[in-house]
Amino acid sequence: MEITKNKLTAAAFQALPLGAIKPAGWLRNQLRIQADGLTGHLEEHWGDVGPDNGWIGGEGESWERGPYYLDGLLPLAYLLEDEKLIAKAQRWVEWSLASQGEDGNFGPRGTIQSVNNDINKKHDWWHYMIMLKVMTQYAEVTGDERVVPFLTRYFRYVHSHIASNPLEGWAKARGAEMVLCVQWLYKATGDAFLLELADIVAEQTLDWTDVFHDFPYWRKVEEWDWSTHVVNVAMGIKTPAIRYELSGAEVELAAVHRGIDSLMTYHGQAHGMFSGDEWLSGTSPSQGVELCAVVEYMYSMEHLTRVFGEGRFGDILEKVAFNALPAAISKDWTSHQYDQQVNQIVCNVAPRAWSNGPDANLFGLEPHFGCCTSNMHQGWPKFTSHLWMGDGNGGLAAVSYAPSVVNATVGSGATTTAATVTVSGEYPFRDTVHITVALDRPSETFAVSLRIPAWCASPGLSVNGANVSLNVVNGYARVEREWKNGDVLTLCLPMGVTTTSRNLYAISVERGPLVYALPIQENWQLLTKRAMFHDWEVYPGSPWKYGLLADNDYAVSESEVPYQPFDAEHAPVRLKAAGQLVREWKMEGNNAGTPPIYPKVEGQEMAELTLVPYGSARLRIGEFPLIGEREKAWKKRV
Repeated sequence: MEITKNKLTAAAFQALPLGAIKPAGWLRNQLRIQADGLTGHLEEHWGDVGPDNGWIGGEGESWERGPYYLDGLLPLAYLLEDEKLIAKAQRWVEWSLASQGEDGNFGPRGTIQSVNNDINKKHDWWHYMIMLKVMTQYAEVTGDERVVPFLTRYFRYVHSHIASNPLEGWAKARGAEMVLCVQWLYKATGDAFLLELADIVAEQTLDWTDVFHDFPYWRKVEEWDWSTHVVNVAMGIKTPAIRYELSGAEVELAAVHRGIDSLMTYHGQAHGMFSGDEWLSGTSPSQGVELCAVVEYMYSMEHLTRVFGEGRFGDILEKVAFNALPAAISKDWTSHQYDQQVNQIVCNVAPRAWSNGPDANLFGLEPHFGCCTSNMHQGWPKFTSHLWMGDGNGGLAAVSYAPSVVNATVGSGATTTAATVTVSGEYPFRDTVHITVALDRPSETFAVSLRIPAWCASPGLSVNGANVSLNVVNGYARVEREWKNGDVLTLCLPMGVTTTSRNLYAISVERGPLVYALPIQENWQLLTKRAMFHDWEVYPGSPWKYGLLADNDYAVSESEVPYQPFDAEHAPVRLKAAGQLVREWKMEGNNAGTPPIYPKVEGQEMAELTLVPYGSARLRIGEFPLIGEREKAWKKRV
């Protein structure tokens, strides 16, 4: 790939700066729970990001864990406007800024070296990439004028050394993270050398466009490869979009769609992710997926939305955020899993047919490996900061309808004005979204592009009570008009219950962006006690071997959305369904076995089952044997 022009290809949307979007409703509560749990107190209880971390001047861990932690802590602190958390984050930022040498390099002493003076030492670029992302967020939310010259000096250092010390290993697989930051700085300064550097880094990065365009991994992977490591894949799916901004080549978008299609065909799971208990692992609902991959896939979808402006990526983002993310973290945010399972009937120390160790699905402080302990924190904050985007022409685009307050400049030319857009309605637990527009001027003409999810067959929009027709193109309906201060948009997204046929005709149940699962009574047993963040095994206290009837009449019931909606005991939406125990459904290797393709239920009583949102149940069945004729399940839509 070579640069053929002296500027970036325009992206469909523009990300709003960190702080322009603030969480509200249940989403703000979710961030507060996170702050009161692991994110807000991790450095006090986990030495790897504690006072001895190399990224704050210590002699301890000096690689990725400090930057990973800060990449979630910093946006969380500013979104909540929490002064204590801001002070914690500021300490890391100030140290990094002060650590920069005359040559432009920065970071812990053990990682600062002149690559020309020691040819036996390879300069690992990977962990710097994470801290660069932290710095761009910090600059956006604070306006600190030190950051742009700091980054400029560092990228001149990179430009001078990356040819002789190219990306390798993790950095080669994840080079798009650096390109993103180079592009961010180019948009701020216009320095020509940055485009050249972006091209060099992109060229040295693993060719994810080729991997995704002609996807070769059709079955469970049995050995290590950089291009099958699940977190690399989750991060790599945005690489074609980042390359597109450099080249404008249409093959990049095609590669993304082909890649997502292939991942979901050969490794897809009900919660919207693909499997990966270290590397891609097939479609079994008892294969795990790593929490790091969940938050990185969300971040990739945010950038795919920004660059290509297609609603499909917002659909995927919501499905993963509302299902896979909360499922892997305890409801009080004091423990998490390394790997989660769609059909998760027990979380314990036991051998499984995974590449990970026997403790990978415990709930704890550092189950199996600490990367997720440090990286999980970015999920909700970055989701919040990408709920809305600018359309590049003075308008706004809605990526997701979680409760929020958006502050942005709208309009074009000399008539721009400040707008505050307030989103309410407790979506996705309700199907009606209210959007209120407040303007500094009495009126302003601009466009609002509303994402219409692919699962919604009959969306409806009204403005101040008057119906507005919707023309949906690539998942977005553009409404351009003269908006007046106080206008109210009401968007109705009816959520029908659908079932998806999966491997061996097992089914998953969805309603809107939420997947529904059968919760299993949870018996949490203490395994390791600490001052705040303990390790737990979780054992089942109720039957799990249920199949669902093909001709189910799913009854929907709603209750108040609680402070923590991802709690099975207080789920704000439930589905009533009919099922039967499947006697021969066996355990295999300490997991729920493969759902029987022809379940035998003769003589079994009919049971009324209550399904709850997948993300609220830490023990669950999310993929069910289908009882009855498959055609009835396909035709049955509520």
